[in-house]
Amino acid sequence: METSRKALKGVLLDLSGTLHIDDKVTPNAVAALRKLRDTGIRVRFVTNSTKTSDERLYSKLVGLGFALDRSEIFSSLSAAKRLVLEKGYRPLLLLEDAALEQFGDIDQTPPHTAVVVGLAPSRFNYAHMNRAFRALQDGADLVGIHRAKYYAQSEGQLSMGPGGFVAALEYAADKRAVLVGKPATEFYQLALADMGLLESPESVAMIGDDVLADLGGGAHDLRLQRYLVRTGKYRANDEAKALAPLDGTFDTFSDAVDALTSGR
Repeated sequence: METSRKALKGVLLDLSGTLHIDDKVTPNAVAALRKLRDTGIRVRFVTNSTKTSDERLYSKLVGLGFALDRSEIFSSLSAAKRLVLEKGYRPLLLLEDAALEQFGDIDQTPPHTAVVVGLAPSRFNYAHMNRAFRALQDGADLVGIHRAKYYAQSEGQLSMGPGGFVAALEYAADKRAVLVGKPATEFYQLALADMGLLESPESVAMIGDDVLADLGGGAHDLRLQRYLVRTGKYRANDEAKALAPLDGTFDTFSDAVDALTSGR
């Protein structure tokens, strides 16, 4: 597939839905990542995965066969913790137990000064949501780690993301959530700065399966090269939802790498 790309120096990669779906690697993704690295292109992983801690996520990726360094992962969960520390929040965390361990060193005693919402299926019930609502009524800030509508829980099967639950709290408490993960501009900038490419974002590609959360917002505003893959949460004609024409669409991450590395 022809693309309108400029000289490529770095690539930001989504994880869930792009490189893997739950415990299944997308076609040829392990070899494709190796091929991408062999060109000398800098790689970072930017993920909105919030069901487990970054350490658990890293171990999972290594177990699936991917070659990466822990420091290359930029998660919305770590961005949320950074905000909590910067603001000195005592948060009420709507997170799964496997993600809560990342906040083990944070004071979470009431009264809570922030409600932090990630993907937490076991917490999305009336009791937990009402507790969060009451904290917001008492003055706590609302932090949405991200607001994806849905995610690919397994091949061909979508499940609700945290976006609807963040919206419910916004509506009930009449507050607007601060968002820290994709597609927030600041989130992409953290990874760009780590690659040494903050001043030349046009030379960096973002590859993902979500045309809005991966390729909208900051990815568009920073003028990253934006490539969509037809795996994970992708659905027919998602391209039409893009804020501006994409630089390319591919069946898989592996196909994207083949196109982006051709001639290198």
